[in-house]
Amino acid sequence: MVEFVDLYPTTQTRPAPIYPWPTAGQSTIPAERPASSRVEYPESDGEPMAETDTHRDQMTDALLHPLKERFRHDPNVYISGNLLLYYQEGNRRACVAPDVFVVFGVPKRARRTYKLWKEAKAPDVVFELTSKSTYRDDLGKKRLLYKELGVQEYFLFDPLREHLHPPLQGFYLLGGYYAPVGPDRFGEDEWEMHSEVLGLTLRTYGRILRLYDPERNHYLLTSPEEAQARRDQARARRAAEARAAKAETRAAEAETRAAEEAEARRAAEAEIIQLRALLAHQSS
Repeated sequence: MVEFVDLYPTTQTRPAPIYPWPTAGQSTIPAERPASSRVEYPESDGEPMAETDTHRDQMTDALLHPLKERFRHDPNVYISGNLLLYYQEGNRRACVAPDVFVVFGVPKRARRTYKLWKEAKAPDVVFELTSKSTYRDDLGKKRLLYKELGVQEYFLFDPLREHLHPPLQGFYLLGGYYAPVGPDRFGEDEWEMHSEVLGLTLRTYGRILRLYDPERNHYLLTSPEEAQARRDQARARRAAEARAAKAETRAAEAETRAAEEAEARRAAEAEIIQLRALLAHQSS
C-alpha cells in the first residue's frame, strides 16, 4: 500500500533546536576533534547512487547537468551530487550525501568529499529525490540536519509520485527555522515553486523536475536535450555546407559555361571576319 505524506497540515509546530539557530550557509554543529592524529574519511557510504533509472536520470540529466551548465562560467559556484559531505571534523560517521547540492562562494574544482570545516561554507541549496526507502529520512533526519547546517533552500521531489503529495516540496530557512512552502499548481496535476537562491523556477513535468529561467523565458536543457540540440546543429551545419557547396558548384559551372560561350563568340566573330575578307577578295 502506498503511503502519502502531506507536509502542509493546518497547524505547524516549531521544532526545538538541536543547536543554536543557524544563519544561511553557516553550520551551528560543533566541531569534534579526533583523539588520534589522523582520521580517514571514506569516499563512499556503500549506498547505491540512485534506486531506479528514473531517480538516476533525474539526478544526472535533469538537475546536475543543467545546473552545471547554468553556472559553468562562474569559478565560485560548486555543484555536485551523491558526494559525501562531512560536517564534523574527527567524526567519520557525521556525514550525508545529498542527491544534488549547490554551494556559492567556494572554488569550482573536483572534490573527493566535501569537508565542511575546510570549505567553511555549507550548501546553499539541496535537492533530495525521495523514494520508498528514503522519504522518511528526507522529511525527518535530513531536514533537521540541513537546517542545522544552514542550507538556505531544501527541495524534495518524488519522481514516482508514490510518497509525497504534492510530489514537489520545499523548505526555506527563515530566522533559523525551516519554513515549509507549498508549491503552486501548474497545469493539470503539475506543480511549481521558485528558488530565490538559484533564480530559477522548479516545475514538475510527469516524472521529471524541470528548471525554468523566468528572466530568459526558457527551460534549462537536460543532457539528452542538449545532445539532441548538438545533433540538430550538426545536421543543420552539414545541410548548410552542402547547400553552399552545391551553390559553389553551380557558380563554377555557370562561370565555365560563360567562358565557353565567350570563346564560341570570339571564334564565330573571327570566322565572320575571315569570310568577309574572302568575299572581298573574290569580288575584287
